[in-house]
Amino acid sequence: MANNTSSLGSDLRKMIKLFPTAIKGGDFDFTSISLKKAIFLLSIPMIMEMFMESLFALCDAIYVSQINAQAMAAVGFTEQMMIVIYSIAFGVAMAVTALVSRRIGEKDVDGANKASGQSILIGVGLAAVFTAIGLTWSEELLELIGASPEAIAEGAIYTKWLFGGNIVILLLFILNAVFRGAGDASMAMRVLIISNGLNLILDPFLIFGWGIIEPMGVEGAAIATNIGRGTAVLVQLYILFGGKSIIKLAGKYLRPNWATIRHILQVSAGGAGQFIVASASWIFLASIMARFGDNVVAGYWLAIRLLMFTILPAWGMSNAAATLVGQNLGAEKPERAEKAVWKTAKYAAIFLGVVSVFYMVGAEFILGFADDTSPEIVQCGAACLGIVSAGYIFYAYGMIM
Repeated sequence: MANNTSSLGSDLRKMIKLFPTAIKGGDFDFTSISLKKAIFLLSIPMIMEMFMESLFALCDAIYVSQINAQAMAAVGFTEQMMIVIYSIAFGVAMAVTALVSRRIGEKDVDGANKASGQSILIGVGLAAVFTAIGLTWSEELLELIGASPEAIAEGAIYTKWLFGGNIVILLLFILNAVFRGAGDASMAMRVLIISNGLNLILDPFLIFGWGIIEPMGVEGAAIATNIGRGTAVLVQLYILFGGKSIIKLAGKYLRPNWATIRHILQVSAGGAGQFIVASASWIFLASIMARFGDNVVAGYWLAIRLLMFTILPAWGMSNAAATLVGQNLGAEKPERAEKAVWKTAKYAAIFLGVVSVFYMVGAEFILGFADDTSPEIVQCGAACLGIVSAGYIFYAYGMIM
């Protein structure tokens, strides 16, 4: 017991010393350094990146819940439809991370640059399709998913703005995947800090108004989110085209290479399909929730926001595992790649196991901070939070695998 305690204390001290390095980033060979160190150096910025990404939806949910239940329900329904876009973005990002990390492991930087450039073209093409769908059929989509007439009247404009600006979502995921595949996870984290800072500042001003700024309600929340994400994308592109990262993009990498585009789409199909199947189940659940009124829907979505806020860090760990697998396979070290998966899965399970206990014990207390205006919203959200979090450990292993 004493030896175990001593070993745990030693590991904690090493992690504390490594934390500033993980945040700052650096040039590491993830095919040769110790797996514990590699997982930590990649996971910390990726966990923080996922926290930053989930803050967009959580921030919108907290502010919009202060308007009324219909506004919150509309935002919830829109975010549920946006999960389809997130799913495709996740799938493409997984493919980009896999291809870039594999090329970096093989020391083929030109191949990594080519995959990165073609992935941008894929993101732009997909965004054009989703923009056309969202701007044309926003009300019909909300009605199809089960939103009440009041929620549609309140929030259709939010749907238009998010679908219209979906290019910043796709490019944000794809470009961060480029940085992650190159082993520069701290860069992805830093650009999201900038974008979230803008969103947090703009949200209350645009939603509730201030000075010469007129109150814009849910439309203000959507505009703030698009500005925040759009700024992050511009910073990412500046870094990639400015020669300030391992991946250095140029115009020649943006000329369509159909063989590379097909390869990226083929690799991404499995990951995107996995997320779309999960999304379809969430959309089905949302349509059932709609039958019980806007307060129930609002409570359900408030809980889902919190669940996503804490489950996305585990996605950060899975991204770390993906980078390690790709680079070590590229370096012809499959056994090391397999060990990285099992170790990362164990750490993710421990993290989500602790969170699930926290949620099951204090669900109503936690939700009371987010929305203290409606006991029914809090009660419904607490039930959702406690039940779904009971499966968190299984989520951990599923995500990493």
